[in-house]
Amino acid sequence: MGKANFSDDFKRDAVLQITERGYPVAEVSKRLGVSPHSLYAWKKRFAGASDSGDDKDAEIRRLKRELARVTEERDILKKATAYFAKDAK
Repeated sequence: MGKANFSDDFKRDAVLQITERGYPVAEVSKRLGVSPHSLYAWKKRFAGASDSGDDKDAEIRRLKRELARVTEERDILKKATAYFAKDAK
């Protein structure tokens, strides 16, 4: 099996899925049929070497995890409130 040649547009789109849309490298790799190593190399090449972008991405991921946790806690409290309100009648 030969080495696949991908266009620069394809590589940029793959990198955008990781950097801007927040998809995991493993998921994009599997979906596109590209090795994770290639995706990391493309990311380094096309996303630039700026660490500020990586910091921003890490902060976004952290905030998304925190939002999911807080949303789950809120939903649990709503269910508990409805349960105890039903018993009080």
